[in-house]
Amino acid sequence: MINEEFGIRHIFGLKVKELRLRNKMSFQELAKQTGLSVSYLNEIEKDKKYPKGDKIMSLAGALNVTYDHMVSLKVSKKLQPIVNLLHSNFFKEFPLELFGLDAQKLVELISNSPEKINAFVGSIIQLARQYEMGQEEFYQAALRSYQEMHDNYFSDLEQAVHECKRKVSFSQEIPVKTSSLEELLQSQFGIGIDREALAGYGPLRHLRSYYHAAKKCLLLNQGLTTAQENFLIAREIAFQYLALEDRPRETPPQNNYNFDQLLSNYQASYFAAAFLIDEKQIVKDVSQFAKLSIWDGNRFLDFLDHYQATAEMLMQRLTNILPKYFGFNNLFFLRFLGTADFTTYSLTKELHLSRLHNPHANELNAHYCNRWVSISILKKLRTHLSVEGESKPIARAQISRYYKTQDEYLCLSIAIPNVSDPREGISLTVGFLIDGNLQSKIKFLDDKNIRTRVVNNTCESCELIDCEERLAPPYKVDAQRRKQEINETLAELGGG
Repeated sequence: MINEEFGIRHIFGLKVKELRLRNKMSFQELAKQTGLSVSYLNEIEKDKKYPKGDKIMSLAGALNVTYDHMVSLKVSKKLQPIVNLLHSNFFKEFPLELFGLDAQKLVELISNSPEKINAFVGSIIQLARQYEMGQEEFYQAALRSYQEMHDNYFSDLEQAVHECKRKVSFSQEIPVKTSSLEELLQSQFGIGIDREALAGYGPLRHLRSYYHAAKKCLLLNQGLTTAQENFLIAREIAFQYLALEDRPRETPPQNNYNFDQLLSNYQASYFAAAFLIDEKQIVKDVSQFAKLSIWDGNRFLDFLDHYQATAEMLMQRLTNILPKYFGFNNLFFLRFLGTADFTTYSLTKELHLSRLHNPHANELNAHYCNRWVSISILKKLRTHLSVEGESKPIARAQISRYYKTQDEYLCLSIAIPNVSDPREGISLTVGFLIDGNLQSKIKFLDDKNIRTRVVNNTCESCELIDCEERLAPPYKVDAQRRKQEINETLAELGGG
């Protein structure tokens, strides 16, 4: 992060460099006129030195400006984007060191070509506005990149879970009992549970929990499943044990939180899932499941009861351990939300290890390919809801082959009603690139009952003609074809 002193020093260096170049002066010429050494001037421009008043006067005279101009924080139009960046939340709140970035070197890089960087930053801002990306969405994208950098496995958090259980002599029972979690939260951290208070506040009916720091009490809303309560209590244990004080207090988060707060929330959630779904046990259970010769959706759903876990917790936990212990490094995780009438689907969370797979977040109002199991399973959930009046979790497997490629993915998906609004549905999918490693370790991959489908990303960008699920015309394909025809005609006109 950049402090105020760094910003002032850097602005001064930028000004000296800009004025020196404007006056077409070399370091040697400026040194001769000011009496300052070339090395000292170089350090000024690299924001390593901030000269005293007499030296600033010498610089002002040589560069044909006033002393006040030199010390003012006002800069030219060309330099203003860099100054805006220095004072932005990006540098104030974003932990560059997590991504191996040095703030000073980054700013130096930006300063080398301010006009080009200005155009680049401006383009990014316009794209963000076009796709309605706000500050929190940017931080969420950065957090996702952070997860992907580490293959979504964090040994320090796994170790912290083992140490916590050892210190408090926590039982290794599976599933973990809610009463055991409550007792741990109370005895170790002095935090109680209240299941009545939130229900008394109408506007908070969609919140699942709120941590009341002053009362040292975790407020849980009514109507939660045992699995949801277990996760929320385990996550509060994580916040306390890891001493993550700068964090969201409500679930789901409602405010525009900075990156550190979102990272704290992710770390606590990871800890909670690892606490409830033991690392060694899930590796053992997945190994046994992978030996089945036939895909068994009901047995896959049994993991939810076995661990008293939510569907999302289970699927996210798989993304932790599968790359680490099974070598499935090329995988993705998707969470889709189907609206109450299931006419539209929103990709609300995604994670891509190794490369960006389809589907992924696209422009507004584009229609996701309905051939994806993530969508088709939501339609099946809707049918259950319409016919039976209620719907239980369902699981499906599909082999998805990308259109016009040889890439195939085994996709395992679970669909559940949205607890906040049972008329809506949520699908959670983990997909694995089918390669020699996957074929050697997943025996049910040869199950002929697993449907194989050719898929694409969106209807608007798809060339498939015989697609019964198409929801929109392929206008992107048409536009690309027209552009190709124009280019071919221009080439013919130009003689090749």
